[in-house]
Amino acid sequence: MGMRLVGLRYHRIQITPPFGIRFGVEEGRAQFHFVARGPVFLRGADQVIRPMTTGDAVLLPRGGAHDLVSEPDMPGRCVTAFEAAPLCASVSDIHACDDCTGDTGGALIFSGCMAFDLGSMHPLVALMPDMMLVGTLLERYPEILPMLEAMERETRGARAGFAGILARLADVVSAFIVRAWVECGCGDSNGWVAALRDPRLGRVIAALHRDPGRNWSVADLAAEMGSSRSVFAERFLAVTGMTPVRYLTELRMRLASQWIGRDRMSIDAAAHRLGYGSQAAFSRAFKRVIGHPPGAMRDGAQTTSA
Repeated sequence: MGMRLVGLRYHRIQITPPFGIRFGVEEGRAQFHFVARGPVFLRGADQVIRPMTTGDAVLLPRGGAHDLVSEPDMPGRCVTAFEAAPLCASVSDIHACDDCTGDTGGALIFSGCMAFDLGSMHPLVALMPDMMLVGTLLERYPEILPMLEAMERETRGARAGFAGILARLADVVSAFIVRAWVECGCGDSNGWVAALRDPRLGRVIAALHRDPGRNWSVADLAAEMGSSRSVFAERFLAVTGMTPVRYLTELRMRLASQWIGRDRMSIDAAAHRLGYGSQAAFSRAFKRVIGHPPGAMRDGAQTTSA
């Protein structure tokens, strides 16, 4: 898989409690946070609170509105509303401290806004979890730990050239997080790891994820792969463990559950976007794959946001 993270904008933030910082207003941008001095609470769009301590890092591959706060109930103020001084071309310094000296007096955070470049495998981003915590990877990938330790030293020390070094380290740690997710099987995304190693089949799966609402036929997909229908169907089943029709249905329902539950899209709009002629047919497929009707996702989202 050709993977590249393009860092767009970074902030080194030193701030004393009480505070609330809002990120992710821009759609479609990944967000990375590293806590060089904590504690800090991460509050997602679902209002779930996740504590982060010194040395913790998290990647939000699709960004979205979220807050870093000193207390779970603190309101968030947009990060762009804070006064920032440029440290280098892409890194700015936010110093919102009443009395910050040395290693005391406030939280110290390094944050980055990034764009993913995954080439033909860009649809992987839609399948990633909303938040990917680096702490869950350290046992399997101990090589990440020295990078986090280097980030902590650079963030705290503010030595010559530290801003550029931090930006590159953030890019590398984020890439490690994504690679670890892929190597661990892409969550429940059956077939992706094998498909990534098979460029012809990878083109087919990328096409499905690019246009899940299209009325795909086996002949269409075989043409994407450049093979006969029988060879394609046999290869697809061997790699993914399911037929193309079943794979497409499960892909559609995973996307629908995100749109309805997270993005609050209407059920009718999701059904139309995914190529279903009626809401009833869509709802039957959704319940068969997800285990409950789509209305439960919508009601859950409304309850969470209430």
